[in-house]
Amino acid sequence: MKSARRGPSGLTTSEEDYLKALYLLTEWEETEVSTGALADQLGLSPASATAMVQKLAAKSLVHHVPRGAITLSSTGRREALRMVRRHRLLETFLRDELGYGWDEVHDEAEELEHTVTDRFVDALDARLGYPRHDPHGDAIPSAHGQLPASQAIRLDRFTGARAIIDRISDEDPQFLRRAAAQGLVPGAVIELPHQLDFIEASLIWVRRS
Repeated sequence: MKSARRGPSGLTTSEEDYLKALYLLTEWEETEVSTGALADQLGLSPASATAMVQKLAAKSLVHHVPRGAITLSSTGRREALRMVRRHRLLETFLRDELGYGWDEVHDEAEELEHTVTDRFVDALDARLGYPRHDPHGDAIPSAHGQLPASQAIRLDRFTGARAIIDRISDEDPQFLRRAAAQGLVPGAVIELPHQLDFIEASLIWVRRS
């Protein structure tokens, strides 16, 4: 984990990471998040996750019943979306302005998102032309925390003969490289069934064409 240095919001970088991770775990799947799942997402021990969740609950950033699910409070969700906005705008900047590949932007944005100011992020948004989605198709929250609606579902759950790719998970850089080589990028139309294994299909979200 990153140090206890405090970001522009007054939260520590660790607190920001936890809030963002909690949001991302529920962004595309309606599922209850446990401390164990949060620990797995961040690569930490369950004990560390439990201690941090207790801190966040004490600050009214999350709701948590011991041994129960963790949910973001309205304040926690606002801070999580603030970090998501930073991350996705930085990913877009790295690709569009600095020539990074879409398989390279995630880790770089992870480092930068804690260091820039809100003013910088707003200026970056304007510079980029107020993009609505990042390189992987994920929605970029507005400065007010609003998100464009999406009707996308996971490809392995899609029924139909033709679909448009809406977003692709950025969890695996190698998969992103393979997907790009096959033309599997946001906005691409694919005919089904496509030659993907079950795991790969679960990393792609599509909508009807």
